Amino acid sequence: MKTTKRTLRTLRTLRTLAAKPTVAGWIGRRVIGAALTVLIASILIYGALRLVPGDPVLALTGGRRLTPDQVEALRHRHGLDQGFAQGYLGWLGGVLRLDLGTSLNYQTGVTSLITGRLGVSGLLILYSAVLATVAGSAVALVSAVKGGLVNRLAGVAAAVATATPTFVAAIGLLAFFSVGLGWFPATGAGTGLADRLWHLTLPATAMAIAAFGVLARVGNAAFTEELGREHVEVARSRGVSGAAVVGRHVVRNALAPMLTVVGLLFASLFVGTAVVETAFGLDGIGSLLVSSVSRRDFPVVQGIALIAVVLFVVVNTLVDMALPFIDPRVTVGGLRR
Repeated sequence: MKTTKRTLRTLRTLRTLAAKPTVAGWIGRRVIGAALTVLIASILIYGALRLVPGDPVLALTGGRRLTPDQVEALRHRHGLDQGFAQGYLGWLGGVLRLDLGTSLNYQTGVTSLITGRLGVSGLLILYSAVLATVAGSAVALVSAVKGGLVNRLAGVAAAVATATPTFVAAIGLLAFFSVGLGWFPATGAGTGLADRLWHLTLPATAMAIAAFGVLARVGNAAFTEELGREHVEVARSRGVSGAAVVGRHVVRNALAPMLTVVGLLFASLFVGTAVVETAFGLDGIGSLLVSSVSRRDFPVVQGIALIAVVLFVVVNTLVDMALPFIDPRVTVGGLRR
């Protein structure tokens, strides 16, 4: 009875937060929306195992011969001897306890497999995100301010970078900077922060090239639009220096669309690790995903897919929440700050 009353109070609180146009209600709606998105994605990820053609156990075993007892144990472990809802709730309960199941190939916990490789992949994604953001923002701002030939050349460079597939960039960088010039190692993640950054420079650059192109194009459009606004012209007519105009009136207002793009590109950088880590021989989550797909290690694939969804939703929710505090034109819950 007490549990029912507590649940009703929680539901009334959530409904109040969702209904009131307040900052707390606005944040509450974003958090609830993110949680529902992850929940729906988890149903689809778990349901993929049930949707494979034929017996799902064949997908789990990858065609390996098992005894009837082993097959039954596998069915029970993955909830295949239960209905969909019961099996899903069992799997979801394990996920909430940070238990993503057991790898069929490594015969060890999926959680420990992923966390053991998270350091390399996390640093690689962060490194490539910094490279893409710094280079894309700088090129976008300089080309928008200079205009003319500089703007056209930057546009061509951004278009070429956007159209360059990650595997092509990885092969080109390997051939030129590693095999040709010998400046960077071709494989391995290194030891220690400095050595690791040196080893990850080429992989991070390969992942950052396409993201750089997108950011340069979006940033150029945003900076150009802000430079043409009336308040910028007024500031210039009053004798405010060019650097002050750009810093106070252009950069801040153009950050909102660029930050949104950075959030969306985060997911593509995570996916890009699958190609880059395989090409450069890195022992990260991306290479683990590739090997698990080829070996039909379904529990590992499910775990990595769920982590990718969670990261994408969390990053984009945080970006969405940060926008009103960066751009004063964006309202919070229908109210201006």
